[in-house]
Amino acid sequence: MAESHDAVDVIRTKRDGHPLDDDQIDWVVDAYTRGAVADEQMSALAMAILIRGMDRREIARWTAAMIASGERMDFSSLSRPTSDKHSTGGVGDKITLPLAPLVAACGVAVPQLSGRGLGHTGGTLDKLESIPGWQASLSKEAMMEQLESVGVVVCAAGSGLAPADKKLYALRDVTGTVEAIPLIASSIMSKKIAEGTGSLVLDVKVGSGAFMKELDDARELAETMVALGEDAGVHTVALLTDMSTPLGLTAGNALEVRESVEVLAGGGPGDVVELTLALAREMLIGAGRSDVDPAEKLADGSAMDVWRAMIAAQGGDPDGTLPVARESEVLRADSDGVLSRLDALSVGVAAWRLGAGRARQGEAVQAGAGVEIHAKHGDPVRAGEPLLTLHTDTPERFERALAALQDAVDIHADAPPARDVVIDRVPATT
Repeated sequence: MAESHDAVDVIRTKRDGHPLDDDQIDWVVDAYTRGAVADEQMSALAMAILIRGMDRREIARWTAAMIASGERMDFSSLSRPTSDKHSTGGVGDKITLPLAPLVAACGVAVPQLSGRGLGHTGGTLDKLESIPGWQASLSKEAMMEQLESVGVVVCAAGSGLAPADKKLYALRDVTGTVEAIPLIASSIMSKKIAEGTGSLVLDVKVGSGAFMKELDDARELAETMVALGEDAGVHTVALLTDMSTPLGLTAGNALEVRESVEVLAGGGPGDVVELTLALAREMLIGAGRSDVDPAEKLADGSAMDVWRAMIAAQGGDPDGTLPVARESEVLRADSDGVLSRLDALSVGVAAWRLGAGRARQGEAVQAGAGVEIHAKHGDPVRAGEPLLTLHTDTPERFERALAALQDAVDIHADAPPARDVVIDRVPATT
């Protein structure tokens, strides 16, 4: 077919600092998805976007074009409102596991289309796949049935949602353009809007273990995504949350499932419970159910009931024995004092090197591998006491994992300032 635009003209427009018009955006996203625009041309455009940026209209149109490249889901037939959460990823971020069944226990359907981990950030599907029998892939019909009967589904996104994003995401990864905020925001939001949820809460991580290391960058990303959601008619808010230290006391697949079940049983680490409840309240507000207190649903066991039903509905055994790694090694404190720093990125890289994560798409992960944390920021420690326990099936991995942790810990005489898990809230602007 004859093309209505020329890729080089589109690249030059953005390279020279001009906004792309709606027709240019619609055409280039569609043509790239069809293969009429070559990878090297889209690489050049992605770099131009990274350097020159995009305004709100351009990003909204780009996102709409990505959505239009595939199908859209529709949950309007469900008997309850829908709400979803997206996290930009971090270390020990197992929040989806207790959060999704908790919100469902409050009367809101949660269609959580999740992904697998890459690098030092763990993937929700990898965690759940450590449960015996649990299946990540569901047909659309099975997904709708489960949302109606159980109230929550956590599963792999089908290939039909925003196929332009899948193609562009892989390209950004190998061309140094991952950091472009317009492209990050449109990547996340095209999938979430196409998913069809009625409201959305974004958990935008900040700190060493997060994609965004600086608060200003995280805030810009959060504000951009909130605006995109609002422009698409999806009630959207964002929380900026701390990822300078790992969330909870575990990083690794089965380890994090075990901790999530503790939270659902009414226990678990304070920071995980705090963030789970903060996000649950936002999701309930977005779905018009602010009359329900999620803390009560954790306390009375109804969130645990939904978790068990969700796992069983997807073929898993909620009472099944979780995998345990064959080998372990302990990292001990070298002095008395107070733990003033436990670096999230270092712990995440260590867990990855132990086998909990993957270096490239499609690699297998070890279900039992990861890092167990014995002391948190602000805790008193004594020389010789365990700080971290490393777990893996392949002991030759310990050396590189320990190397990642070499400068991860600071112990001082004085207690450090207290840290808030939730740093700020970015509300809808409209």
